[in-house]
Amino acid sequence: MTFGTTLTEGSLTFDFADVDSATKYDDWSFYRNQFNSAFGGTKAVDLILVKNDKTVLIEVKDYRQHRRTKTIELGDEVAQKVRDTLAGLVAAKCNANDANERRFARQALAKQQLSVILHLEQPAVRSRLFGKPIDTTNLQLKLKQKLKPVDAHPEVVCQRTLRPAMDWTVRG
Repeated sequence: MTFGTTLTEGSLTFDFADVDSATKYDDWSFYRNQFNSAFGGTKAVDLILVKNDKTVLIEVKDYRQHRRTKTIELGDEVAQKVRDTLAGLVAAKCNANDANERRFARQALAKQQLSVILHLEQPAVRSRLFGKPIDTTNLQLKLKQKLKPVDAHPEVVCQRTLRPAMDWTVRG
């Protein structure tokens, strides 16, 4: 488990500024050893950060080197990961063996606001190998429909479209 302000997911490095804490949730001992096999298998978002009154769930997809091959629609996949991560945090709050994971789960669940971000990197140049790029406008609309009870305004961003208010940068 990693706590801190710099986290790496695949070939992308996230530098978080002015956050209370950040973690790679899918690396947690609780997720991997206790919760992942629950209910016939669960999914997890990649990163969780806690800042002020907000908990942010971040799913990272980088299709610059390898195209998407999963048959499930990306919006559905992200929604499942958000659902399973929230359930995992509730369970970790009480049952995680690692005290830091238990503490982070309590801290994340105590916040007043949940936010969902899909960080999506796509090839800069369209090619036959990668096919048609993912339409981020339609994807964001689908996420709004699926995640409305959790976050009425989920966002789809990439390195070029991060807003200054997000307080993080991405390298890689």
